[in-house]
Amino acid sequence: MINDIRNTVLAVLNKNNYGYISPQDFNLYAQQAQMDLFEDYFYAYNYQVNKENQRTSGTDYADIKKGYAEVIDFFSVTSNLTQNGGATNSFFLPSLATTGSDFYLINKIFTGGIELERVNQSKILLLNSSPLTAPSTMFPAYTTQGNIATIYPVSSAAPTITCQYIRYPKPPKWTYVDLGNNSEPVFDQTQPDYQDFELFPDDATDLTMKILQYAGVSIREASVVQYAGAAEATETNSEK
Repeated sequence: MINDIRNTVLAVLNKNNYGYISPQDFNLYAQQAQMDLFEDYFYAYNYQVNKENQRTSGTDYADIKKGYAEVIDFFSVTSNLTQNGGATNSFFLPSLATTGSDFYLINKIFTGGIELERVNQSKILLLNSSPLTAPSTMFPAYTTQGNIATIYPVSSAAPTITCQYIRYPKPPKWTYVDLGNNSEPVFDQTQPDYQDFELFPDDATDLTMKILQYAGVSIREASVVQYAGAAEATETNSEK
């Protein structure tokens, strides 16, 4: 998909001699465009939840909320957390170093099949001040600070902590071979650092328009930004 989108972007820019964007610039714009659309999934999902609560959403094939949930679930990862040093109740949150991917948001944390309740740092002090409200093995809790999750109650042996989270999409990268002689770079997906977009094919048009917006700003061509913005607005309105 990434090569098709790049060809489309270049075709639009070259049609009126607006300019050319290098593979390096394209990859930067592509990464930002993908992140924009990725974050839009959650706003769109929330919008559909509100419509459902207002009884104005559809069902079956018209259940748009279900579609967004399936798209978001594509980025769902379940992995055990790594213990932080010698503290039995301290664990590293998901990262490239610990689980292989950074988390966008933590959905649930489990231990022994029991879901932990997330509480604020200020609240855990209040809960632990009384035996009646302190977290227990039946009702455990956790707090987060930086890249560390602290599990309560504290046990003598480190428990197995499982985290279900939504990861960031992998940065797209259009890879190529340089033939020299001032020729155009040739797409080569066999390169080890090649990475296609992780969004779905339905988002190809939106990705193209967002990349064009960034390219238009870069080459200081207002008409490109306006064209892409208008096309994106039309696409967004048609999805509501």
